[in-house]
Amino acid sequence: MRILKEDCRGALPAPGRWRMPGEFEPHEGCLMIWPCRPGSWNYGAREAQEAFVRVAEAIGESERIYMLVSEAEREKASRALEGLIKSGRAVLLPIETDDAWARDVGPTVVVDAQGERAGIDWQFNAWGGDYDGLYREWSRDDAAAAAVCRALGLPVLEARPFVLEGGSIHSDGEGTLLVTEACLLSPGRNPSMTKAEIEETLKAWLGAKKVIWLPHGIYNDETNEHVDNVCAFVRPGEVVLAWTDDPSDPQHAMSQADLAVLEGERDAKGRPFIVHKLPIPSRPVCMTQKDVDGFVFEPGEDVREAGERLAASYVNFYISNGGIIFPQFGDPMDEEAARILGACFPERRPYPIDAMAIIKGGGNIHCITQQIPGQPRRM
Repeated sequence: MRILKEDCRGALPAPGRWRMPGEFEPHEGCLMIWPCRPGSWNYGAREAQEAFVRVAEAIGESERIYMLVSEAEREKASRALEGLIKSGRAVLLPIETDDAWARDVGPTVVVDAQGERAGIDWQFNAWGGDYDGLYREWSRDDAAAAAVCRALGLPVLEARPFVLEGGSIHSDGEGTLLVTEACLLSPGRNPSMTKAEIEETLKAWLGAKKVIWLPHGIYNDETNEHVDNVCAFVRPGEVVLAWTDDPSDPQHAMSQADLAVLEGERDAKGRPFIVHKLPIPSRPVCMTQKDVDGFVFEPGEDVREAGERLAASYVNFYISNGGIIFPQFGDPMDEEAARILGACFPERRPYPIDAMAIIKGGGNIHCITQQIPGQPRRM
């Protein structure tokens, strides 16, 4: 593993070299992590693993899957992904992690004008560390980004001690970043830094010229409201925003505030934003007692409760080279969300995925996937 000399620990990178691509740009593949943590995936993770396989199969139609897996789960993952592995569309990487949130613990891969790539290794502290982190031990998650870079032959940009998760940033590939104040200004991330200092750090590492600070994410999102659950780029200058017209829903005021920011801003190229309102499910997606009974929590781990509202959002989709992979919740709004996303991505095949097993783990399709930019491989 090579750490680039100009990017020493704690220092900012050489200005202007690196760029975080937009997720709609062609890319090499996708990083995922095989789920097995008993405190996240109930009843032995059986339904979660089935859902992860469905996501991997959809993504694998047009790009390669790199699946991190523990030694204990390797045989099970190999059987479940046998078809993808035999066809060369999936590769297992023997890397141990604490959970399965590839978006948040994997490297943020950036590119330069010559097409060279590097992986940014942010510090990870389980979404809040000792302040409000979701589990007590996260050292394997924290080491995952560097391990992935080593496995893929990518040099590392050492961004530590800056704390960041991949789901808390969204790029248009042309110099504009979306973030939320609720997450990036949380006391559990970088409490000694001002908002301006955090913004300058993001610009330096990700090649951004402008950061759009949305006030909120999705209601009751335990990540302190990651942006990838509330607002995402469809293409430069165009976003989808989680939305509800129900004034009694707590998400209503949060999305209204985000829309007000987007309507008053311009992107790094000076363009006003085209905003597509993407509805949230028509009824809250909540944890049942049966769901809760299937978890096994460790000491110090955030626990689930029956009746707990989950942060279900159709914005939490993945853009593959050939498709748009988006969640379905068994809700009447599923069909409308599919229609809107289909209109936003007419050139891509739609892959609706039953995501109930994933949302019960605390996340969604975007959370369990991380793009690996680079030249697309022949499938």
